[in-house]
Amino acid sequence: MTKSSVQGNDTKVAIVTGGASGLGQGIVAALVERDVQVVIFDLTEVVNHSASANKSNAVQSKVVDVTDENGLMAAVNEVMTEFGKIDILINAAGVIHSKPLLNLMSKTQIRHDYESFKRVMDIDLNSVFLVTSIVAEQMLMKRTRGRIVNISSISAKGQAGQSAYAGAKAGVEAMTKVWAKELGGIGITVNAVAPGFIDTPSTHAALNAEHISTIKRETPIKRLGQVENVVKAVLYAIDNDYVNGSILAVDGGLIA
Repeated sequence: MTKSSVQGNDTKVAIVTGGASGLGQGIVAALVERDVQVVIFDLTEVVNHSASANKSNAVQSKVVDVTDENGLMAAVNEVMTEFGKIDILINAAGVIHSKPLLNLMSKTQIRHDYESFKRVMDIDLNSVFLVTSIVAEQMLMKRTRGRIVNISSISAKGQAGQSAYAGAKAGVEAMTKVWAKELGGIGITVNAVAPGFIDTPSTHAALNAEHISTIKRETPIKRLGQVENVVKAVLYAIDNDYVNGSILAVDGGLIA
């Protein structure tokens, strides 16, 4: 007997890529509180997820490279075998990368290297295509009225020094709108959430204190965002079945 038959068809099943840390971890916690069965796809295995202390069976963790098509297909098939369906997909896996096209201060390499550009595209853009195409196919086969939410970024509008990262996130937003048109007719909505500068370890690792102070000063509400601000936008995109193809900005009005 599979878990899906034990839990019943009313239990929602979600895959969250990059759910081991950062924004993904916050999204997992919120879904678990809603009694959603969550499966995390991440390079880091989650043994004891803090969000599920009292719901230990509500989160599974699979070590998956989101850029590996064969590995992804195998992992999704495992989810389908165990739970029989996938209702929600959150594409939260990604890396922040900053490097200018030309670094005039460098004495060794002035132009942006192609290898790091390709790596960022693989993780932040190509993986979203791979995961979504595989999961959406399963939603179609099971006639699931699914919800797909992609995590974009304020950088999609064009952030100096982020050719790869900005380009990848702009691509994610474009694919979101394409898929909303293609999949809406079969009951699958596709939206994206575009956070601004959120108070996470990755933000503090990528930016120095002076830069963060400048961002706070330039943001109309004068502070960094919190993970819960992003999570609420993701939940809104899941809950509202007439929101489709939207890019939900969570940036404190910085790009208003």
